[in-house]
Amino acid sequence: MREARDILCRESGFALIMVLWVVIILMVIAMSFSLLAKTETRSALYFRDSVAEGLLAQAGLERAILEIYYRQANLNKTIIPDSGEVSRVDGTIIEGNIGDDRYVVRIFNEAGRINLNTLNDQNKIILDNLLVNLGVPKETADTIVDSALDWMDKDPLHRLNGAEDDYYQSLPSPYKTKNGPFDTVEELLLVKGVTPDILFGTKEQNGLIQFVTVYGEASKINVNFAPKEVIMALPDISEERAAKVVDQRKQMELKSLDDVRAAMGGQYSGASSYIDTAESVGYAIESTGFRKGVSNGHGIRAVVLVKGGTYEYVYYKTPAERTR
Repeated sequence: MREARDILCRESGFALIMVLWVVIILMVIAMSFSLLAKTETRSALYFRDSVAEGLLAQAGLERAILEIYYRQANLNKTIIPDSGEVSRVDGTIIEGNIGDDRYVVRIFNEAGRINLNTLNDQNKIILDNLLVNLGVPKETADTIVDSALDWMDKDPLHRLNGAEDDYYQSLPSPYKTKNGPFDTVEELLLVKGVTPDILFGTKEQNGLIQFVTVYGEASKINVNFAPKEVIMALPDISEERAAKVVDQRKQMELKSLDDVRAAMGGQYSGASSYIDTAESVGYAIESTGFRKGVSNGHGIRAVVLVKGGTYEYVYYKTPAERTR
């Protein structure tokens, strides 16, 4: 009888342990399922918010294209329909709201940037000055400018500080010069002397990519659209004078060379041969969408060619960081 009781007790203890293990396993499964459900819910919410911000940025991009068309149609008119002012294309911020959310847009006419594909031995000083002003040593700046010109020309002769096939073929991963125009600004990374820090910038210094372009046909700089850094790169233009030009055009666009001459004063003569007031058909657009109460948004950067009543995307990146 006593043995039977002992056996029963042992069996009961074993059964209790098994039940406890089953309970623990079920708890672990339940917790895992709960954690997985929370993760998937958060992922779905993040995806929803990301899509919403992307659509807001796209709405801003479409708004920018409409503003460009409106500008082209009414820029030189004395009386503008509905008393609406044309939008600036020098990076001035345009904001719009969609419900409780918003977008922020900036439009840059490419005539305000240095066009790599219209660079030549006569106007290369602008790019050289820009690089030096961005903190690039003069020797390196000279190498980059001459090498960029050698990259595009079709002859095998390199300039004083340039590079042709003999240099690029000696690299660990050899390649040849393009002997043609740049397709993208990022292509500069293939050119002798250009580093990612020089092209894209650092936390302390802006990068070259913000001030050069490969789109449009402009060979001269329209200071009405140019950043201060590009205006400073013009021969004989001081930082103080460049800042004054930027401040003055905020009050009224510099539509003629007489307006530019008045803004630059005595420093105009040295820079005059590098300046034009023509507007390029190329426009860079930066659009960022923000949900209500959120400081970080989704950015889109695009370049469009607008001419003859039509437009064409030649560059589109999403998501994209906003430039400083």
